[in-house]
Formats: sequence, structure tokens, C-alpha cells
Amino acid sequence: MSIVQNKKAFHDYFIEERYEAGIMLEGWEVKAIRAGRVQLKEAYITIRDGALYLFGSHISPLLNASTHIHPDPVRTRKLLLHEREIEKLISKVQRAGYTIMPLNMHFKGSLVKLEIGLAKGKKEHDKRATEKEREGVREAAQAMKKERR
Repeated sequence: MSIVQNKKAFHDYFIEERYEAGIMLEGWEVKAIRAGRVQLKEAYITIRDGALYLFGSHISPLLNASTHIHPDPVRTRKLLLHEREIEKLISKVQRAGYTIMPLNMHFKGSLVKLEIGLAKGKKEHDKRATEKEREGVREAAQAMKKERR
């Protein structure tokens, strides 16, 4: 079940490979995510000390969060992947000029998972072509709908 998607990533990048990563979260963050108070729009993933970290994702704390915890909505969160996957991602980012983007946050059982993608940036003409293609599909669907009536 999807919680939030990063639509901007699909608009700005070609997604070539996808991975599912765990996220190291605190208790108040899980409660806020279950309430749907999370954003991935400005989020990105960086590599530091051989590990992947999620920057810029915003998790708004609930009003009834614990009194002894001072929540930081945009703190850096470590991503959990197998070592082979991390090495593969790091090598592609360093050698081939790829970027790692957060695509989708979802539940897998009771766990919160983040789908990340190995992405290459789109040029402006690629973005226009994608938009034109979507518009054509939308117009065809509308024509089919009118034809059924």
C-alpha cells in the first residue's frame, strides 16, 4: 500500500532500475507516516561512508507526540540495503553519472519501505516529449469514452 509518491522524480529523470530499501525511523516518525504526514518532493539520496542516506524528506510530527522528544521533521535518515546492492549503486553513481532518487514510500506488512531508483536526468526536450505522449494518451481515452456513449 503506497503512502506517498515522488511524482517530480518521474518528471525530471529516466528511472532505469528500482530497489526497495528499509528506513531507520524513530517511533514518532512511524506514527506520523501512518497518518500520511510525509513528503518526498524535495528529497534526495546521498552516499556517505559507504552507506545511503535520505535527505530532505519531511515528516511532520503529530501534535500528540511525546513531550520528552523534540522531533526534527527533516533529519537525515539512513537507508537499509544489502551490501551488494549498495556497492552496485555506488559504482554506477560514481562511474556512469547516475543519480539515486526516492520514488515511493509504502508499507510492506507492518514495515515502512522506500522504493529508490537509479535515474538519469532528462533534458528539456525529453520532458516535452513525455508530456506530449501523455497528452496523446489522454485525448485517445477521451475519444473512446465519447464513442461509447
